[in-house]
Amino acid sequence: MAKGKDARVIVLLECTSCTRNGFNKQKKPLGVSRYITQRNRHNTPGRLELRKFCPYCHKHTIHGEIKK
Repeated sequence: MAKGKDARVIVLLECTSCTRNGFNKQKKPLGVSRYITQRNRHNTPGRLELRKFCPYCHKHTIHGEIKK
């Protein structure tokens, strides 16, 4: 029996310190660290935030969920 909406959704996580400090707005395009993951809509109704490694900051930072 099929249900209305899928419980699992694919989300993008983006480094919050790179976008806050404006690393991607410099003359040299460094880029922004992004990860793709899944979350359960019923268990985590709010936005997802995880500590992941950012290769541009060279340290573990908080990566927050962004819109697609």
